[in-house]
Amino acid sequence: MKGERGSSAVELVLITPALVVVLLFVVAVGRLAQAKGDVEAAARDAARAASIARGPDSARVDGEAAAQHRLGEGRVTCRTLAVAVPTDAFRPGGLVSATVTCVVDLGALTMLRVPGTRTVAATFAEPVDTYRAVAP
Repeated sequence: MKGERGSSAVELVLITPALVVVLLFVVAVGRLAQAKGDVEAAARDAARAASIARGPDSARVDGEAAAQHRLGEGRVTCRTLAVAVPTDAFRPGGLVSATVTCVVDLGALTMLRVPGTRTVAATFAEPVDTYRAVAP
């Protein structure tokens, strides 16, 4: 028994850094999943805003504004943000979609000084109401 005195303290000191690294990895994966969810919500909001617009030009503008607003509310900061709202099928009964692409800085996402970026993208589509007037 005399030779093992203090061994549990040494074991705790050796295992604590490994546990902290595992915990930080779990937090990073969770934050990345949250960023993906925020980008998907932004794409959904952009498509919805575009589908209720009166014309193709306002659909594009409204979709981009909705995506930026949604990402502004979330906890993800995009290094670069691209919102594409193609309006070639914008007509009654047509389908309007929105694609949101966000390049996320991993250092800001994980709260660590991790170098690099990750591109998160999502696409969502909404139907344009069949019985509505659409401005040219």
